[in-house]
Amino acid sequence: MARPYWKGYLKLSLVTCPVNMSPATSESEKVRFHTLNKETGNRVVSQYIDSVTAKPVKDENEAKGYARGENDYVILTDDDLDRVALDTVKTIDIEKFAPAESIEWVYLEKPHYLMPDDAVGNEAFAVIRDAMKADKVVGISKLVVGRREKAVVLEPRDEGIVLWSLRFGDEVRPEEAYFEDIDEEADPDLVPLVQQLIKKKTKRWSPDMVSDPIQESLLKLIEEKKKALKPKKKTAKAKDAPAPASNVINIMDALRKSVADELKSRKAG
Repeated sequence: MARPYWKGYLKLSLVTCPVNMSPATSESEKVRFHTLNKETGNRVVSQYIDSVTAKPVKDENEAKGYARGENDYVILTDDDLDRVALDTVKTIDIEKFAPAESIEWVYLEKPHYLMPDDAVGNEAFAVIRDAMKADKVVGISKLVVGRREKAVVLEPRDEGIVLWSLRFGDEVRPEEAYFEDIDEEADPDLVPLVQQLIKKKTKRWSPDMVSDPIQESLLKLIEEKKKALKPKKKTAKAKDAPAPASNVINIMDALRKSVADELKSRKAG
């Protein structure tokens, strides 16, 4: 189990309990690369360079700058940023609730697991969790992570709570700007065929439904590189490669064939 990266309090009116939070997702299994000097094989290190003097900047001299004009900045130090710390640094105060199905997925950003931090807070945590379950609502609150206040939504799930960080309204582009030019109406004769395909292919969700073929290919490539002593000779290209098939098809025929193929595979299985 991942170590908690945030600890604080969950609060609803006068009900308070200590909680901790851990990321619900992990990328530790992803293939990661280091940047190397191809000539020496040594790793490359990065550092901040002064854009005018071209000299490296020491860690203690780094500061945040807010641009108010060209080459004109308001400088903020770590001490300045600490002075504007909010109560939400250590407390998730549930301010309001919303029906669980009313939050559109496009606003959901990152999931985290929220759980009691000690046995004393178990009862208060369970009361808040089960009350939200019973009313089929999610809690809306705020939380400071990395000196930035984020809107969050708390969703009861099983014995715990999943806390989702939310994108702010001005971070989500309005869909109308992208969909307004789509004025094509679906052919009513084609819709039932697509519905048949959907019905045949519908299963209960499982994480096994999705995989990362690029990750798998990278791991295979890395393994081959480890074993290879000499680069393999390239095979000669075929002189007369077949011309690519035309992608102009009749959608009705394609859908009918898809449904028929699906039915055959079902019977065969």
